[in-house]
Amino acid sequence: MVVGMKFCGFDLVAWRGFMFSLFILNFVFCCQLILLQPLVAAIDGKTGDAATLFERVSQSIKVKKYSEALADLNAAIGADPTISEAYWRRASVLRQLCRYEDSEKSYKKFLEMKPGNSAAAKELSQLYQAQNAFDSSNSLFETGEFSKALEHIDKVVLVFSPACTKAKLLKARLLIASKDYSSAISEAGYILKEEEDNLEALLLRGRAYYYLADHDVAIRHYQKGLRLDPEHGELKKAYFGLKNLLKKTKSVSDLFRVFHVEIHDIRSNLCIALCITQADDNASKGKLRLAVEEYKAAIALDPNHSSHNVNLHLGLCKVLVKLGRGKDAVTSCNEVLEIDGDSVEALKQRGEAKLLIEDWEGAVADLKSAYEKSSQDMDIREALMRAEKSLKLSQRKDWYKILGISKTASMSEIKKAYKKLALQWHPDKNVDNREEAEAKFREIAAAYELLGDEDKRTKYDRGEDIEEMGGMGGGGFNPFGGGQQFTFHFEGGFPGGEGGFPGGFGGFHF
Repeated sequence: MVVGMKFCGFDLVAWRGFMFSLFILNFVFCCQLILLQPLVAAIDGKTGDAATLFERVSQSIKVKKYSEALADLNAAIGADPTISEAYWRRASVLRQLCRYEDSEKSYKKFLEMKPGNSAAAKELSQLYQAQNAFDSSNSLFETGEFSKALEHIDKVVLVFSPACTKAKLLKARLLIASKDYSSAISEAGYILKEEEDNLEALLLRGRAYYYLADHDVAIRHYQKGLRLDPEHGELKKAYFGLKNLLKKTKSVSDLFRVFHVEIHDIRSNLCIALCITQADDNASKGKLRLAVEEYKAAIALDPNHSSHNVNLHLGLCKVLVKLGRGKDAVTSCNEVLEIDGDSVEALKQRGEAKLLIEDWEGAVADLKSAYEKSSQDMDIREALMRAEKSLKLSQRKDWYKILGISKTASMSEIKKAYKKLALQWHPDKNVDNREEAEAKFREIAAAYELLGDEDKRTKYDRGEDIEEMGGMGGGGFNPFGGGQQFTFHFEGGFPGGEGGFPGGFGGFHF
């Protein structure tokens, strides 16, 4: 039997057991410290908690450092996947950056951990709205519906995803496509304040300045972009295209002095002004078809350069009016008025063009609008009077058309046409449709009464009111009398005939 040794009143075996237990506890504690260290570091560097983490994330978002906010949140989730609020915060940041698929995953993960959270569910719904608006805007852009596309992209930029650079760039492209160049400059400028090296923003802002004919500023934007990426295809195309355009106009200043053309900014207007000068010179020499081709060639240099092309379209419209090509002239003037709706000259020329295509009401409307803007212009006043007269003439009966003859028909042709139609529509020969025949016969007889009289015909051709007709064609002239019953008998001749129709048909009796 072994008796335990005692030392200073303590059992040595018990003492050894106590020390071993203490060692194990210390070992476990040290392991826990080692395992918890990444989470502590993720939450607040060396010291801190989740509240400090979220405060830092909020500060990063406030100063638009979204990548730092996401890095903090990803580290926290990696260290402790049970931090539910980190998923929600991450989902919100991703939505603002329009990273919609990743955002959706984070929202759903949070809602799995916190089911029934109405605020998160609402934000998820907004995410779907943002995604639909962005997709719709892209689709509408492709189909050329720029105004509708802008409505959708504004929802993304202003409401759901204000940090989305892709959406802002799309908005800038839409503004350029809508020819709102000043707004496009502002929109691209906002992007460059946050990302000064954004190549697409530099390209779009440069294009907007180009279309406003501020070529120096446009070139500076292209150059900055090419310094960042010398092989950027679109920037190279825009830069060298503009340089080539300016190079072609280098020697044009002398032509302005020859043709006495006044310009305020020769550097920005040389090329288009040269084209206008050449086309106008050919037009003044009567070389109208050549002038048309020169105007079209100038427009083709850059169809979207509205600040310059407005003059080209106007010049083209004028020449087309002189050539009598009314339909084409209307199209050219429409281009001018889309750019400058108050252009008096474009309204005047479109009015003249509409006269050529016999759009009398449209001509009157355009010329009246032009006259209201420039009541001292006698040319516009004279054109308006012609248009009003043409409209009035168009609203009266065309007696020539009723007899089926031209306006240059001889008297014998008038009589021949009348005889033929009167026989065709004589009520006695149209028993089955007597009422229609009587109306036609009245109209034919009224036409012959006017056109068969040299004096009345002359006044009618001049556009005068023939009062003595008593409202011809509307019931004033009636070969049948005052509405009494009548019967037709062909006996010896036909009214207006000289010897009657062949076959012995003669005058009619009531």
